[in-house]
Amino acid sequence: MIKPAREYVIATRKSPLAMAQTHLAKELFQRGMPDAVFRIEKMVTTGDKRQEWSLEKQGGKGLFTKELEDALLEGRADFAVHSAKDLPSEMPKGLALAGFLPRQTCEDVLILRDGVESPKLIATGSPRRRIQLRYLFPKAEFTEIRGNVDTRLTKIARGDADATVLASAGLNRLGIESWEGVTFRKLTLDECVPAVGQAAVAIQCREEDVDTFRAHLDEETAIAVNLERSFLEELGGGCQVAFAVNYVGGRLRIYHKQCGKEVRDLPQEYVATHYEQIAAKLIEQLELKDA
Repeated sequence: MIKPAREYVIATRKSPLAMAQTHLAKELFQRGMPDAVFRIEKMVTTGDKRQEWSLEKQGGKGLFTKELEDALLEGRADFAVHSAKDLPSEMPKGLALAGFLPRQTCEDVLILRDGVESPKLIATGSPRRRIQLRYLFPKAEFTEIRGNVDTRLTKIARGDADATVLASAGLNRLGIESWEGVTFRKLTLDECVPAVGQAAVAIQCREEDVDTFRAHLDEETAIAVNLERSFLEELGGGCQVAFAVNYVGGRLRIYHKQCGKEVRDLPQEYVATHYEQIAAKLIEQLELKDA
């Protein structure tokens, strides 16, 4: 008698970017588990429903993850695919991070309306981006923007604002290299330090299933994002904290309004086993705990 294939249900948001990332995850696991069947279950999160909300005012915490996590806890899904930067620092009891897909380029991209060189009105709801962009454009004012990537590009092209900022990885995963009415300018990691986990796709599952999925995920990305998330956990913040940390190529970049920008060179081998201690020590040295 032929044994039926094991089916895994993947929980994900419905947005084009979420779906692109989910298909990447599905393809990766399908290669590693060729006898299994993977089924995608699309879900709508609170953050998707409430487009009128300001993420900064609402706090952002869990707005794009709770419904997916509920599906895991209730057994309606086996793993969830998230943008790592959307994941709160605290994990619901019974759930765990299995790991991450290979990370793409981490930089932000400044989206400028055609003809604009120095934007006067920049649309971004991210405190992290706002505070760093003020160094590049000290006379600029800021406004909120919501919506999918194509919606945001269209808003800038039609003149709702002079500019916005999007993650390079998201544009790449959607296959967007240009857009009518706007120009793209990639910001360096030193011009705008990325958010914790930016460009990484996270796989979340029930605690007892971690080993099933972790074996197929990317160790180098896990080392980097574990270090970045350790800072967020120490500071007790979510994705709407005006704080940025990025570890790539052996270099740790930190931005915080208290200390400005800090750079440390740290070997990956050391980070892999000491990421929690590194975060705690630097937060103490830079006096960020009560900032």
